[in-house]
Amino acid sequence: MLFAVRMTVHLPPDMDTDVRTATLAAEKEYAQKLQRSGEWLHLWRCAGRYANLSIFDVTDNDRLNDILWGLPLFPYMDVTVTPLARHPSDIRQQRV
Repeated sequence: MLFAVRMTVHLPPDMDTDVRTATLAAEKEYAQKLQRSGEWLHLWRCAGRYANLSIFDVTDNDRLNDILWGLPLFPYMDVTVTPLARHPSDIRQQRV
């Protein structure tokens, strides 16, 4: 199942520097592991914002929920999930 997920991060301004550094490092490691596994297909930064737009390809809603809740930055995020379906005018659809 494909999902578009927009994540906007709101770190507390007074967050301890060491905690911030460790959390960001853990987030990067977790995201890269999921990209290598093929579940996190695309990761784009939203220019000018501490936000990203990502595409996930997961088995079901529960798997996406587990992934999102596992993000080290999840407690500091606003997350919007949009389920995706193939568009009939997409030329790639004809090759499937």
